[in-house]
This record gives sequence, structure tokens and C-alpha cells, in this order.
Amino acid sequence: MLQGVPEVSRFFGIVVRMFFDEHPPARFHADYSEFLAVVRVQPIEVLESTLPQRALSMVLEWAARNQAGLIENWDRLRGGQSVKRLPRLP
Repeated sequence: MLQGVPEVSRFFGIVVRMFFDEHPPARFHADYSEFLAVVRVQPIEVLESTLPQRALSMVLEWAARNQAGLIENWDRLRGGQSVKRLPRLP
């Protein structure tokens, strides 16, 4: 669904990506099968979601653990740099 968009992490079948040309606020997209969530980075807030509740809970836990890295990646993309992969959810 989001092919060609920089992948930040992947865990339990969930793929986290950030668009390089999106407008603020900083956000990421979590893709799980045919489901999708868009999550604001600071503060962590679900902007839209069709993810099953369990998958959404994992995405939010992952975001809380990696918030600093997400902010750094947002800044990198806005500056024309590539993303750094972030750790998967254990």
C-alpha cells in the first residue's frame, strides 16, 4: 500500500514508514495487512486508524519506546537525508 516510502521499522507483521514530503506535525504510518494507522509523534496521538486494537496497542508501545528516534528521522527526512532504522518491538 505504501511502496517506495522509507521504512523505519518492522515487527510482528507491522511495517512503520515515514513520508519524506509530508507537512507537519511529525507523523508515521503503520501498515498491517490491509489496515493502516497514522500516528503523530509528539505527543503520541492516533490521527487515524483501521488497525485492530492489539496491533494499534503494539504500535503505540513501539512509538513510546522510539519517540526520540522518530523525531530524529522526521528531521532527517525534512532535511533530505535518509531514515535510520529503529529497533523492532521486542
